[in-house]
This record gives sequence, C-alpha cells and structure tokens, in this order.
Amino acid sequence: MFKIIKKKVLNPTIFLMEVEAPRVAKRCLPGQFVIVRTDDEGERIPLTICDYDSEKGTVTIVFQIVGGATEFMSKLEEGDSFRDFVGPLGCPSELLSLPIDELKQKKIIFIAGGVGTAPVYPQVKWMHEHGIDVDVIVGCKTKDLLILEDEMKAVAGNLYITTDDGSYGRSGMVTQTLKDLYAEGKTYDQCVCIGPMIMMKFAVMLTKELNLPTIVSLNPIMVDGTGMCGACRVTVGDEVKFACVDGPEFDGFKVNFDEAMRRQTLYKTEEGRAYLAEKEGSTHHGGCGQCS
Repeated sequence: MFKIIKKKVLNPTIFLMEVEAPRVAKRCLPGQFVIVRTDDEGERIPLTICDYDSEKGTVTIVFQIVGGATEFMSKLEEGDSFRDFVGPLGCPSELLSLPIDELKQKKIIFIAGGVGTAPVYPQVKWMHEHGIDVDVIVGCKTKDLLILEDEMKAVAGNLYITTDDGSYGRSGMVTQTLKDLYAEGKTYDQCVCIGPMIMMKFAVMLTKELNLPTIVSLNPIMVDGTGMCGACRVTVGDEVKFACVDGPEFDGFKVNFDEAMRRQTLYKTEEGRAYLAEKEGSTHHGGCGQCS
C-alpha cells in the first residue's frame, strides 16, 4: 500500500497528493509518469509525476476530476493509501540527456496549459537546480484554474501567466503570449509544450511558423502502460508509436494531432474500439482485453 502523506486542494477540481513510494522516487526523472489504482477494483489512472524526493521516498501527483475514478480519488485523505502506484513509466525528458554546458547555451521556453503545468514543473525545477534559466508560459481559462504559480515562480527564469478571459496576467491564449514575446524581440532555440491536445496542436502550428523546434508530451488514454493495449497509439512522422513506452515526449512537428484526437474519441466506445481494431490490423495491439 502507498500512503498519502499530503493532500492539497489546488482548486475545486484539481488536487495535489504526495505519496509514499520509495522505490519509484529513487528512480524517477522529469517527464515520466505513474499509473495508480485506489483499490483492487479500481480503474488504472495514468498521471504524470509532478515532483519527487528520493531522500523522503515520496512522489507528488496532480490530477483533475474527469470521471468516477478521479472523483473517488479526490475523496481520499492524508493517511489513506493507494492499492497500486506503478512507475516510473515512460521515457524521461529528452533534454535531460544533453550535456549541461549545451543546455546552458540554449534559450528554452516551456509552455504549460491547465493541468499541463504539473508535468512542466519538475522539468523547469530540474533546469533551475542545474543552473539553467528557462522561460515559462502558463495558460489557463481563468484565474481560479491557475495552479502551482508560486512553485513555478521559484524556479523559472521568467514566468508569463495568461488567462483566456483576461482575469489574471496577460489576456489570451498561450500562443498569443509567445507571439508577443517574439514581437518584443525574444527568440528561443527550443520549446517544450504540455497541455490539452488541442492546445498543443495550435502551439505547434505557431512554433512551426517560428521555426522553433518543439517537444510535446502526450497523455492519451492508457490502460496497462506497457504498450500492450494500444490505447495510446499515435502516429509520429510515418511511424506508429505508443505514448506509454515510446514517449510520452515526441517531436511536436511530427505528431498527427488530428488523428490522435479522433482516435481518443473512438477508443472510448466499444464500437469505436472494434472499428480501430479492424482498421489498424496487426499494429493495433489487443492486450487490453477490450477489443474483440
């Protein structure tokens, strides 16, 4: 069992939990994720790692209520435990593999949308701990949905907050803030963008125009987290990839966002899964047990 030692309500639908998971904490790196389960009958829920402390043996997760399983999870309190806490899964951020001196020469911008702020935070924190200043754009619909502002301020070189309704910070989408920064004379060598699929799609459309290489982190539907079920299948360039084992990070310029979003909608229904199984053939994978 994996005990919850800290719970924080970030807003009415988004929660932070720090969980005792020593073996996971010792091995995880920014960019990876875990799959949690509340009990023996619980749904497997993939969640990006928001923070970790290898000495304390804890891992921090942030999640939003989107259905029954996360609604139940939100009612857990400090002292309660998860039945399963599996990880770290996926590949660490590819930027971590570059030499520190090389990273220090790069001008890097992180773009976070909504709950995507949670997986952006550990990457920016890692950069800060290694003496690398990066800029961060955090966008959300309204001020009430903004999360981890103070934590991000402590590690970002420059932090730009933007809200769709103009209730806090700059007004407009994250793409408008990036346009404004370029208009003000700023340029960047690398972008990392994490958030809703539709936000990442439009951000990449802009960064292509700016000739700004962009890494995106995909968090589609996942079932087993081992590449067996095929739920998280995406097309990157001309290749079939699975976000849980090949990602979650990919070259944003190569991701087929329209196909990925359409596939996620289809995968939610039995009829849709059957259609995908027939269409995708031997590359579909069927280990989830949901596809006949």
